[in-house]
Amino acid sequence: MTSSASSSSSTASSTSTGRTVFLVAHTGRPAAIRSAELVVQGLLRCGLGVRVLAHEAADLPLPPEVELVTETTEGVLDGCELLIVLGGDGTLLRGAEFARGSGVPMLGVNLGRVGFLAEAERDDLDKVVDRVVTKAYEVEERMTLDVVVRSNGDVVHRDWALNEAAVQKVSPERMLEVVLEIDGRPVSGFGCDGIVCATPTGSTAYAFSAGGPVVWPEVEALLMVPISAHALFAKPLVTSPTSVLAVEIQTGTPHGVLWCDGRRTVELPPSARVEVRRGTVPVRLARLHHAVFTDRLVAKFALPVSGWRGAPH
Repeated sequence: MTSSASSSSSTASSTSTGRTVFLVAHTGRPAAIRSAELVVQGLLRCGLGVRVLAHEAADLPLPPEVELVTETTEGVLDGCELLIVLGGDGTLLRGAEFARGSGVPMLGVNLGRVGFLAEAERDDLDKVVDRVVTKAYEVEERMTLDVVVRSNGDVVHRDWALNEAAVQKVSPERMLEVVLEIDGRPVSGFGCDGIVCATPTGSTAYAFSAGGPVVWPEVEALLMVPISAHALFAKPLVTSPTSVLAVEIQTGTPHGVLWCDGRRTVELPPSARVEVRRGTVPVRLARLHHAVFTDRLVAKFALPVSGWRGAPH
């Protein structure tokens, strides 16, 4: 789902345009530091304000006009029209946490290896600045997951994910015994290393590594992918976006752990039940061009397509 980009009033009164962009960068990478410097200079030169996290600013060569804020500040993106993230997949997922909480669209610039969430590469920095300044981008909503952990019927943890929620074993020498449930009905039970519940966006991430299918982003669906399951029926499942997926850890099995987007984790209590459903709050991604997902898939995974002749005209 896309919509035209719209500007918000900025809290940074020092800029001539009254527009502010929030910048998040992987400051541990020299390429990110240089890229951040170029983006900041370009935006300021065009009269836009730039806001950066204070602890990241210490590693970046930033001019005094840049507004610094602490990550714990409520409304850290208030007044910002866009969130630009420079880094690899981990940094982009960190940026997604800001994007979801604020509703501000995220524009990712890939400085890592794959970067399916990114809309541009490091060679496109001039184009990124130009598109932001001229508002030549569209906004696309991506499905998220809402995750609930129950113990003895009581809710003990709530979380969310853009890519996936993964229930995994803790002990390397013992499997996790689980029963899978969809829409209130049991599907199968087996021992495994874990279960990945993913969105279409996450189908090219952990779920893909576990043997799940690639799902085009415009498809509304939920995925359930077993990891190294010892069972005859342990295939990836694709369900309705309104389905409720559940993973029940069997009594007597070792404790499991829940990972959301590989960033947030919580240990699961004995006999825990993890429920996953479509998230109520999407993540909004800024898009610079209408790239066909097939082309993005081929480029990101360097898939061999030589010999393709195409459909006859």
